[in-house]
Order: sequence, then structure tokens, then C-alpha cells
Amino acid sequence: MTVRRAAGPHEYPRLVEIWRSAVDATHDFLAAEHRDEIESRLASDHFPQVDLYVAEREGVAVGFAGVSGTKLEMLFVEAGARGQGVGSALLSCVVAGGVAAVDVNEQNTRAVAFYRRRGFTVTGRSAVDDQGLPYPLLHLTL
Repeated sequence: MTVRRAAGPHEYPRLVEIWRSAVDATHDFLAAEHRDEIESRLASDHFPQVDLYVAEREGVAVGFAGVSGTKLEMLFVEAGARGQGVGSALLSCVVAGGVAAVDVNEQNTRAVAFYRRRGFTVTGRSAVDDQGLPYPLLHLTL
């Protein structure tokens, strides 16, 4: 497996596919209309705002991370590649580049446990997400 910087917007459709696969597998708390709204804005609003890193296995993208400054804004692994070290490889790469914080949906207990096992600690909580929706966030720092 390799982790590299995203090559550009032509990769966005595949990253949206990975996002949808990951969210469908891990975000059962997310209302369908909220999921669809986020998905519709990934390529236009979210991806251009972050530095994207792509994890590939045999030339096929299987996960990605998005970073803004020292904050990890997103990390998603295709459902079929979960538990195979993709998330760990992405996280190691971005932490080596200076990432020291991440916000995680509190209901995504697997993700919370993933970051805590890798040295992140909960330093705060918000009752709603960044869009004001009723999905509490835990703020974690390394």
C-alpha cells in the first residue's frame, strides 16, 4: 500500500465513492438526507478546502484523508478495506506532516477508539456538528 498526495480534481469521483462506502458502513446515526447533502457538496465545497492524501493498494484508491493546517478534517476508508491498515497508514502519514487534532462524531465509537489507540485524547465536545446538525463532536488532540 502507498499513500500519496491527491493528483487533482479528476480523482474526486473515486474519493466520493470511498466516502459513501465508508459512511454507509460506519455512520448509521446519520440521517439519509444529511448524508446525501454532504455527499452532494464533497467535490465542490469540501475537497478543495483541504490537502488530500490517497491510500492506494495495487493502484486503486481505497482510502483518503483531508488536512487543513494541523487538523485532520476527514479520513475515510472504503468499507471492503477496513481493518487492513489503510486508516493507520493515512493517519501515520498526516501525523508525520504535523496533524495534531481531529473532530470525530461521538456516535462513531469505532473511530473514537481508533484515534484514542493512536494517542489522541478527548479535549472537548460540541453538542452539534460544524453545520449545526444534531451530531455531537468530540474534539481530540495528539
